[in-house]
Amino acid sequence: MLEQQEATVVAKELTSLERLQEKRDAALAMIFSKSKLALPVPAINPMDKALDNLGVKWPKLASEESMCLQVDSAAVKPRSELVSLCEKMNVKGLHKFISDNRKNLATIREEIPSALKKAPHPYGLVLDSLEDFYAGDNLVLDGKKDGDLLGVRRTCLMLMESLGQLQTDNITRFSSEGHMLTTDIKERAKKTAYEWKSKLDSLDIDASNGNCLEAHAFLQLLATFGISAEYNEDDLCKLLPYVSRRRQTPELCRLLGLSQKMPGVIGVLVETGKPIDAINLAYAFELTEQFEPVQLLKAYLRDVKKVSHAKNAKMSSGAQNEMNERELSALKAVIKCIEEHKLEEHYPVDPLQKRVLQLEKAKADKRRAVEAAKPQSKRPRANGSAFAPRATSFGDKSFYPATPERHPSYPYERQFVYGAEAHHPPMMSSAPYTIQPAPAPYYGNGYPVQYQVPYIH
Repeated sequence: MLEQQEATVVAKELTSLERLQEKRDAALAMIFSKSKLALPVPAINPMDKALDNLGVKWPKLASEESMCLQVDSAAVKPRSELVSLCEKMNVKGLHKFISDNRKNLATIREEIPSALKKAPHPYGLVLDSLEDFYAGDNLVLDGKKDGDLLGVRRTCLMLMESLGQLQTDNITRFSSEGHMLTTDIKERAKKTAYEWKSKLDSLDIDASNGNCLEAHAFLQLLATFGISAEYNEDDLCKLLPYVSRRRQTPELCRLLGLSQKMPGVIGVLVETGKPIDAINLAYAFELTEQFEPVQLLKAYLRDVKKVSHAKNAKMSSGAQNEMNERELSALKAVIKCIEEHKLEEHYPVDPLQKRVLQLEKAKADKRRAVEAAKPQSKRPRANGSAFAPRATSFGDKSFYPATPERHPSYPYERQFVYGAEAHHPPMMSSAPYTIQPAPAPYYGNGYPVQYQVPYIH
């Protein structure tokens, strides 16, 4: 009975919050539309207009000429070492060169297409570079636990993308017979694709969260070497949700001839809780009328809040923190999507940003409370002993020499031949019984007589 009442109360609260949010969105949209400024109309100089009518052409500025030269340039000029490796078909050297210049990867990526064009057999060079993609018997997703393997896989993918870029580029496309995609190369590529597909099926690609490098490499292999017809389109579409977060996915789908299948792929992404990826693909293939972005984003946040409110009352503090973290991540992803696709007019981000600040503040408060509740651990002693003498601090030390003892200490545990008295003798009294103190002159106050040490000349 109580659970039903709690569910009813939660449902009513969510409904009221949704209505309030809709009113806020409408008000902010109205304010935004009224505050939009008209774009300034550029002023036309009458003299310029008259000169244009007379057919007078102004000379181009130096910056404009340089920009034209950059646009007219066929390709980026690669460095000599990279060209030499491609000319020699040195696969291992090419991998090592890219790995050593990982910090300049953006520049290397621009130079590789032109360098591959210098190779006697570009397709053969790239195909040979794929041999170590699944190095060893231990199959690892995304090269985890092996940084070198991850670097090799990324290099293989970049080489295939660069080779595909040459195919679609009208300026730097291949011209000689050795640069053509032969039947022999295709057969080798089919064999490689068959091996990769069998290994890909044994990996847990569901855990990649739309960013699976291995699935991307397999699809790129089919697109680069033109062997996608060997596989069913529906089977290829099943792999697209595993690469939906990658920026190359739209172009890859076009190369594979899967543009007509995209409505179904986007629908699968929406059903599996990946609306951000669905919206990005909807914009890439102009399907925003069929998949309305704002409605998808609102429904996504509504589902996240509903799950969070329904489970918070029955979960531990750790699980509640996890749900709050999930809502925080969802809000940040939605805000980023709105800003990327310029949807602020239809979906204001101010309420979302306020909610983000609220969740981050609650997260910081919980962290401070947990740290304050932790018991302060005792500092271990330097010598590892629990009964070590206390170290004297600098403030306790005196700059004046201590008064020397009248009776020097003995190397024994006690200085008496037999049991000592139960009380201390006074300082000025004589030594107990017959044991004589060390001979030394003393003043009447008990301090020893000290003489100045003569200087040594």
